[in-house]
Amino acid sequence: MPLPSPLDTFKRIAVAPMAGGPSSPALVIAAARAGHFAQLAGGYKTAAALETQIAEVTEAGVQVFGVNLFVPNPHPIDEAGYAAYWERIRQHASTHDETATMAPRLEDDDEWAEKLDAVIRSRTPVVSFTFGLPSPDVFRRLKTAGVLTVQTVTSVDEARRAAAAGADALTVQGYDAGGHSGVWDADTFPENVPLTTLVERVRTVTDLPLIASGGITRRDQVREVLDAGADLAAVGTAVLLSDESGASATHKAALADDRYTETILTRAFTGRPARALVNAFVESHADAPVGYPALHHLTRAMRANATAAGDSTLVNLWAGQGWRDAEEGPVVAILDALEP
Repeated sequence: MPLPSPLDTFKRIAVAPMAGGPSSPALVIAAARAGHFAQLAGGYKTAAALETQIAEVTEAGVQVFGVNLFVPNPHPIDEAGYAAYWERIRQHASTHDETATMAPRLEDDDEWAEKLDAVIRSRTPVVSFTFGLPSPDVFRRLKTAGVLTVQTVTSVDEARRAAAAGADALTVQGYDAGGHSGVWDADTFPENVPLTTLVERVRTVTDLPLIASGGITRRDQVREVLDAGADLAAVGTAVLLSDESGASATHKAALADDRYTETILTRAFTGRPARALVNAFVESHADAPVGYPALHHLTRAMRANATAAGDSTLVNLWAGQGWRDAEEGPVVAILDALEP
C-alpha cells in the first residue's frame, strides 16, 4: 500500500534512529540526499542540541527527515535497589576513575515537553516515538502542525493501541534489533519471533504504513519483510561502521573485534532491555534490575570514561544480531546495496 506523503517518495531502505551519537546529521543528510528516509535521534540530547541538529539537516537542503523522541515511560527503582546495584558495579565504575561515586538517583523525562516544542517550532517533517505511547493529544497536536507521526511497536497489542491513539505509521521493531527495545513494558522482554512473523501479525490488525526494523543487514532480509507486508525496511547496525556514522571509535572497533561473538538483550547498562555485544560488564550483570532511566544515569560516567580510554569491556556496545555484516564505506553505498 502507498505510504502517506512525505514518506512515499523514498526508496525502500530507511535508516533507523540510533541515540548516543551514531545518528549524526552527516548520516541523515547523506542518506536523505540519496533518497533514503533517515532520522535524527533525539534521545539523551538537550532540546537545544536537538534543535541545532535539526537546523543543520534543514540548512543542508534536506526537505524530509525524521526525529525520534523517547516517550516518558519510567520504570522506577527504589533507593535501596539503586544503591545495591551501585555496590555491584562499583569496581567496574572505578576502573577508569578511582574517585567514582554513586550519582544521585535521577528519574527524568529527557526534556520531553521541550523537545516536542522544538520539533514543532523547527517544522520537522516526521517525528517518531519509542519506549511508550504518547497521548492522543500529542498525536493531534503534531497532526495540526503538519507533522507525520511514526510509533514504534513490538507487538500486535502495541500496534492496535498506537493506531487507536492516532499514529500515522508504525515502526515494527523485532527481537533482533540492536540497542534499546521499544517495548512499552520494560519489566518484560520483547517476544522472540522472526521479524517477518511480527510484521505479518501486525499487518492483520492495521492498514497503517509499516516500517520493519530489527536485525536487517542483508538484501534477502529486506525482501522478506517487504513481502511480509512492510512498506519500508529500516537498518541501524548495518550502517554503524559507515563513514558518516557518529558511533565512537571504541564502538566501531568492537564491532570488528573477534573477541565478541554474540549479542544479548540486557538491562545491565540502563535498566531496560537493549541488545548489545556480550562484554565483561554484560556478563557480570546478567541479572541487572529494572530501573530506567535511573540506571542509565548511574552507568553513564563509567561508559563515557571507558569509551574515552578505548576500553570496550565497559561500554554499551549496541548491536543487532547481524552485526557481522556491517561494513565500512559511504552510507549511500551500504544502503543502495541493500535495495531489493
